[in-house]
Amino acid sequence: MVRKAGMRGFAMLTMTAAALLITACNTVSGAGKDVSSAGNAVSKAADKSK
Repeated sequence: MVRKAGMRGFAMLTMTAAALLITACNTVSGAGKDVSSAGNAVSKAADKSK
């Protein structure tokens, strides 16, 4: 029962995050820029940890 409740909470959190990301991006171009900047941030963090 606990596992099912945890999965439900995770699903709600994921859906909320997706809704926030979608509303933050007004256009497809904006969404591409957001994804690109997130990828750059991950790359920079990986380079720093080397």
